[in-house]
Amino acid sequence: MTELDSTKPSERKEKTECGAFGPLNARKAVAPLNRSTETLSKLALFIRFLKPVTWIPVMWSFLCGAVSSGRFGWEHLAESKFLLAMLLTGPLATGTCQMLNDYFDRDLDEINEPGRPIPGGAISLRNATILIAVWSVLSVIVGYLIHPLIGFYVIIGIINAHLYSANPIKLKKRLWAGNIIVALSYLIIPWVAGEIAYNPGLNLDNLQPSLIIAAMYTIASTGTMTINDFKSIDGDRMAGIRTLPAVFGETNAAIIAAVLINLGQILASAWLLISGQTLYAWLAAALIVPQFLLQFSLVRSPRTMDVRYNAIAQNFLVAGMLVCALAIKATRP
Repeated sequence: MTELDSTKPSERKEKTECGAFGPLNARKAVAPLNRSTETLSKLALFIRFLKPVTWIPVMWSFLCGAVSSGRFGWEHLAESKFLLAMLLTGPLATGTCQMLNDYFDRDLDEINEPGRPIPGGAISLRNATILIAVWSVLSVIVGYLIHPLIGFYVIIGIINAHLYSANPIKLKKRLWAGNIIVALSYLIIPWVAGEIAYNPGLNLDNLQPSLIIAAMYTIASTGTMTINDFKSIDGDRMAGIRTLPAVFGETNAAIIAAVLINLGQILASAWLLISGQTLYAWLAAALIVPQFLLQFSLVRSPRTMDVRYNAIAQNFLVAGMLVCALAIKATRP
């Protein structure tokens, strides 16, 4: 499935500097970093390339959409449609987008994360291209099998991944645009896909509650995406990547992220309250409190608290998404 790149380190560096991104002079300003000598099996290396930790938010968004449809229950968990959906939203579609990101960010990863499979030399560019092409086709096919419209959504998601990572557009360099398009792909698209998968007769009017809630949680997710940028702030500044931490500094970016995270969830709770779902509204609002408390530590030390914050606070945010999905389900006939 993959092969070790036999290219010499000096040759690989020359190829990278003259690759699709052109020269990245920032690499010359940092000391050479030792590459990992860890030997992985081909399967383990491939799974690492797919980044399983990134699958969970997309799978959860699909689940919330399915619950919102009003036609999804525990009995559906073992059905082929749900299993295909988890395969699609996890290792297939999300995995494809992660491989694309690594492929287009290989120069930047030479600075920020040199141990990743491509900059580390564990996967050659040729094999990465083949894997991405095969996985893209499989993703579209599986999406179509669930529902033809979902196959179309998968294509949109793959296009978004190119817009996010690939030059000359590379939205991740354009401050807000990168985080917004990722949040859109991770939240709104899979949420709507979950609704359509279990209630194909939905129209735009019936989808409106889910679109509103998903849009509000997209605001919150834009904040969580900002937190992911703290780990690469040095390399981003050198390469001219305009993330919020790189532009506004760590503390200001952490404050902006916290405001977005809280604002999106407060708006979702307020919408539930206005819609008459009082119990669900207060429950969703209560789930904001532990996140708010954790944000004080995040703002004090963004670089050391980013991973811990996401590991703990994200649980309350996704729980709020499910609460909102149940509230929408309660309004379905």
